[in-house]
Amino acid sequence: MPVQRLNHAVLYVRDVERSLAFYRDVLGFRVKTEIPGAAVFLQAEGSTNDHDLGLFRVGAAAGASEAGRRTVGLYHLAWEVDTLAELARVRDALLRAGALVGASDHVTTKALYAQDPDGLEFEVSWLVPAALITPELTEGAPMTAPLDLDREIARYGADTRGGVGVSVPA
Repeated sequence: MPVQRLNHAVLYVRDVERSLAFYRDVLGFRVKTEIPGAAVFLQAEGSTNDHDLGLFRVGAAAGASEAGRRTVGLYHLAWEVDTLAELARVRDALLRAGALVGASDHVTTKALYAQDPDGLEFEVSWLVPAALITPELTEGAPMTAPLDLDREIARYGADTRGGVGVSVPA
């Protein structure tokens, strides 16, 4: 049987409490299990997983990740939101936290890029529902363009459920 989906990710962080505050307050993760001072296991708000993200303390003296610059390693994680209204809310929270580093329109994916307190990059995205992916949308469109989130909300609606028929069953 083939792999079905990513179940969870685990990150090494300098300070578990600082990273917990970020993922809880900015992205809405909730604590499922905690090993005080050493690790925490978090669940995304809409998830039924045991945990979606684990954070393990590696200590304040840890250097920055060199993945992609001088070493192999993970580039980023991507989380999906259900609506463009939620993507806008996340954008605003990331801006307030000083964590937003980019916003891209990948034609069928509307994506925000950010960094956590340790500089680890992640993506939060909304996927165009399969029924709205047409040749007119995709043919000749650039693979990446700046994201105009207000324009996309006007185009698709703030509360249109994303990913239907793509990442979630129709």
